[in-house]
Formats: sequence, C-alpha cells, structure tokens
Amino acid sequence: MKKKLKIKKQAKKKLIIFILIIIISVGGFKLFNDYLYRQTYEYKLLQINYSLNEIKIIEEEFNDKQIDTLLTKEYNPNLTKIISDKYFIYNNLNRYLNYYNENKDIDLNKVISLINVNRDNAFYEKPIKTNYKDEKLMLVNKYYYLDKDYEPENIITTTGTYSYANNSLNEETYNAYQELYNAAKIDGHTILIVSSYRNFEYQEELWNERKELYGTRKADEYAARAGHSEHQTGYAVDVADFYDVNDKFGDTESYIWMKENAHKYGFILRYPKDKEDITGYSYEPWHYRYVGKEIANKIYQENITFDEYYAYYLDKEVN
Repeated sequence: MKKKLKIKKQAKKKLIIFILIIIISVGGFKLFNDYLYRQTYEYKLLQINYSLNEIKIIEEEFNDKQIDTLLTKEYNPNLTKIISDKYFIYNNLNRYLNYYNENKDIDLNKVISLINVNRDNAFYEKPIKTNYKDEKLMLVNKYYYLDKDYEPENIITTTGTYSYANNSLNEETYNAYQELYNAAKIDGHTILIVSSYRNFEYQEELWNERKELYGTRKADEYAARAGHSEHQTGYAVDVADFYDVNDKFGDTESYIWMKENAHKYGFILRYPKDKEDITGYSYEPWHYRYVGKEIANKIYQENITFDEYYAYYLDKEVN
C-alpha cells in the first residue's frame, strides 16, 4: 500500500513538473513571439501612431531603408495620402511635406505635380544642363538648358507644302509632321509650320525684343530665354491654320483636330491650358513637341505635361 502511495506521489509530482514545463514553454514562446513582433515595422510604426491601414500602404510603397528613415520622424497625417499618389517620387518626400506645410490651400496631388517639376525653385536660378541619350526626349524649360553651341543632328529644310519659308527641323520630326499634315488635310485642315528650329542667338534676339517691349516678367511668360527654348532642340514646331485670318489658332477647328489627333503622330501640346503653373508658360495652342508616338500617347492618355512625364518616367531615381 505504501509502495502504491509512493508511486502515485511520484506520478503526481511528474505531472506537476510536466505542467510547469508546458506553462514555462508556452510563456517563453509567447515572450519570444512578443519580442519578435516588437522588431517588426508594424509594431514600430504603431508606436508612432500610424494606423494599420496606413502601415499597410507604407509597407507596400517603401523599402526597408526608407521605413527605417521614416521611424526617425514624427507621425505625419499626410504621409500616406502623398505616397498613394500615382506620381509620388520618394526622393521628393521632404520637399512635398515642406511645400504643403507652407501652402496648405493647395491640393496635395497638385503639390506632388509642382514639386516633381521643381516649382519650389525659382526659374532660371539654378539651371541644370539637359542630358538624355534620346535627343527627342530632352527636357528643355526654365530649369533645364542647352549649351550655347548646341546644335541638333539631322536638321533639314522644310518645303513650302508643309511650312512657311525659312524653316528647318529635325528629320525624324519633319517626317512625322508630314504624316500628321496629310492626315489633317484629308479631314479638311491645312496646318502649316510657322516656326521650328532656332539657334541660341536667334532665340536670344526674340527674348530680348519681348523684354524691351513688355519687361522681364512678361517676356518670361511668353518666351524662353536663350538656351532654355525647345526650339533649339529641333523637335518643336509652332503651327497655324492656313485659312485663319484672325491669327488665333486656338479658336480654329484645326486646333481641335490637333488636340484630338496630334499624339497619334508623336506630337504633344507642349503648353496646355490650365497647366501654366506646371510648365511655367502661358497657354500656347500652337506649340507642339515631337516625342514619338508611344510617349505622346502616354502623355495624352494620362493628361500630363512633358515636364511631369520626364520627372516621373525618365528622371525618377529608385532607392
């Protein structure tokens, strides 16, 4: 009997020990899991007050290095709104936030567009030499410039069928324009090139003339300074309706045709209406830039300017 009692006590003791081992193991496993969770970005971001929904967006858009940087900053309620924008560029994040803090009356999506095209910097203040392997995709504007001695390749003289006298153009652009012209002609429109390639010196003369007439501010609204003109690339054209006696291309049926069809032939309306704050130029319904059919179609479909396209698709740095 005593032997049985001893066996029972030993079994009970073993059971207690076994239960204690299980409790300790479960507790240890839980503690270990808690430790691991505390190392996750979800936990760390929650501590800064980001919600689970915001964290999901952050983890989808940011890499580990970028999240580590974010963890050094305070919670920002605008962060996920900014990074959810189609044209968000990580390198511009601080600029977006700073600009929005100073201009809270501007929509966040608009802030992203403005910063992407450098509108937080003054025009001509810190010019950047334009450089792109495909010349027809060079960006030339009030921030990007061409050297004084830059001359595009394959410049040829246009004929009277497609343009007024004394015009020349990049050969690829001219071939595309002839295709456009012929298609417009079939639809009843005669759209001629008024102005095309201009060298640095000629552009300098034009800008100085406007400056003398209207002053620097107005001259900058309507004309590019020398070195900053798309016409120096050889890929830009100003056009007119042959029958437009009022010289107001934007009021013609030909303009409507160009607006709806130019992209099919590789041309884009370079300075659209309501995009003046993006391009830095007043609306010019007559000014078109050749970028090739694929890119022209993309710009048309997304309703963006070449400045925006260049910033997001060509110049964006991936970190």
